[in-house]
Amino acid sequence: MASLSLCSAHLSSTPSRSSLPISSLLSPPLSLFQSPIIRRNSSIFFTVTPRQIPQPFPTCTSLVKCCVKEPLKVMISGAPASGKGTQCELIVQKFGLVHISTGDLLRAEVSSGTEIGKKAKEFMNSGSLVPDEIVIAMVAGRLSREDAKKNGWLLDGFPRTSAQAQSLDKLNVKPDIFLLLDVPDEILIERCVGRRLDPVTGKIYHIKSYPPESDELKARLVTRPDDTEEKVKARLQIYKQNSEAIISAYSDVMITIDANRPREMVFEETQTLLSQINLNRMIKTDKASPVQDNWRGIPTRLNNIPHSRDIRSYFYEDVLQATVRSIKDGNTRLRVDINIPELNPEMDVYRIGTLMELVRTLALSFADDGKRVKVCVQGSMGEGALAGMPLQLAGTRKILEYMDWGDDETLGTFVKLGAIGGKEVDEEDDIFILVAPQNAVGNCIIDDLQAMTTAAGKRPVVLINPRLKDLPASSGIMQTMGREKRLEYALTFDNCYVFRLLYYAGTQYPIMGALRMSYPYRYELYKRVTEENGKEKYVLISTYSERPTPDQINDAFSGKSREESKKPSGIWGFLGSGFF
Repeated sequence: MASLSLCSAHLSSTPSRSSLPISSLLSPPLSLFQSPIIRRNSSIFFTVTPRQIPQPFPTCTSLVKCCVKEPLKVMISGAPASGKGTQCELIVQKFGLVHISTGDLLRAEVSSGTEIGKKAKEFMNSGSLVPDEIVIAMVAGRLSREDAKKNGWLLDGFPRTSAQAQSLDKLNVKPDIFLLLDVPDEILIERCVGRRLDPVTGKIYHIKSYPPESDELKARLVTRPDDTEEKVKARLQIYKQNSEAIISAYSDVMITIDANRPREMVFEETQTLLSQINLNRMIKTDKASPVQDNWRGIPTRLNNIPHSRDIRSYFYEDVLQATVRSIKDGNTRLRVDINIPELNPEMDVYRIGTLMELVRTLALSFADDGKRVKVCVQGSMGEGALAGMPLQLAGTRKILEYMDWGDDETLGTFVKLGAIGGKEVDEEDDIFILVAPQNAVGNCIIDDLQAMTTAAGKRPVVLINPRLKDLPASSGIMQTMGREKRLEYALTFDNCYVFRLLYYAGTQYPIMGALRMSYPYRYELYKRVTEENGKEKYVLISTYSERPTPDQINDAFSGKSREESKKPSGIWGFLGSGFF
């Protein structure tokens, strides 16, 4: 009952109407207008209709025009044979960025006979490295040209040293994103040693992955002098030393990409990252869209309890939009996992009232769109002395009954309360929201849940913070009868929203980062950083097409290469072993 008293202060207030009805969120117009919408009680109210929600960026070859004031600024780095050249070509083709390579710049300056070129040629002829100040001057001059200012730029393999990075910083040359292509050493060595050069055409082949088309062509191929195993290892060692020196300079914008995949898959991830930057800029600059304009990134100070109304509203709206998009795409078995402190039952600041507010926001928004919603809380499980329900859900049904649902007719007409089970599904129900369904000690909710989804058919069923892993009986023995089938059924629900705060293993403070996924976009891994002014922010450090494992997250935070990630590690952890 302690949690009930903690949350009672914010149960009685009516939810903010900033939670727009589904009809508004999905409306197609591209400009703002006010239009009357018929409410449940047939009275009229006005709502602002936002722009159409952006869909995921498809893979295609058409050029992406930058529709924001500031163009993209990208740096990319990768070891020899990491596929960096291929990715640069694809990025330039897709986004129209100006490709800037120091090697190309040196050759162009020398060929043109410019003052910088003459100085560079002196060092090159003597076999010495061209000094940083000359290279920096060339790069700065190229970045200052009109095409780079207008179209954005892609800085290929530069800076290579900490001194170069510091020089660029002094010139206020800062990237939006630093892409680091990661490939295991043995793969890089194999790629280099297996390369063959056609001296006639200059085309590169590989004896395994890209062999020559004919025996005649094969006979004239040669191995480049620097593609021996010994020299490749030496080049890799130099690259690693240099890359380690610049990681700290760009850690806040660095994204490590697994480049040990087909180039199409690597570019799909690269394209998503760059497109997301453009999208975020559109969100920040598009003042005409109230829903997009309110998105300000992950809220800060999430360990401050109680959460502010703004923080709660942010997450309610974030969950709502992801759920709406998923249902619009035809998904019917949905799952929401959100574990901010007030919604994490493993923390002593858990507030059942915050969970109820989230459920109310979803239910009222669907009801505002004319849907009949059934909010379901599991009842008592077991029989006799073993009867009971999970402590987390104790009193939940009563709280829902006493909450403010707005109009008197809403609860009981457009929103109904029920339990979990096949018999709870009525013909008039359009959508089902299940509040934290979970197994209890010695009892399993899966059978009732499966009966309900079967009866619901193609109607959406949304699980809010479910906990469907088996729990041991009072004797300490796991339920084994049909366990595999139950777990298989639990996996049929697709995540439409995930938010998880990350801490050091075994602690609840400080927050080290966050994992977020909002359908239909990728899983996003953020690192929490403290700025010079003492304020905190969350910086995107990696994205994943599937839910990352704890080891993958450990590696992303520690900046380990894939070689090092094979070693045991685990300084980063998650609250709750049942989450993954």
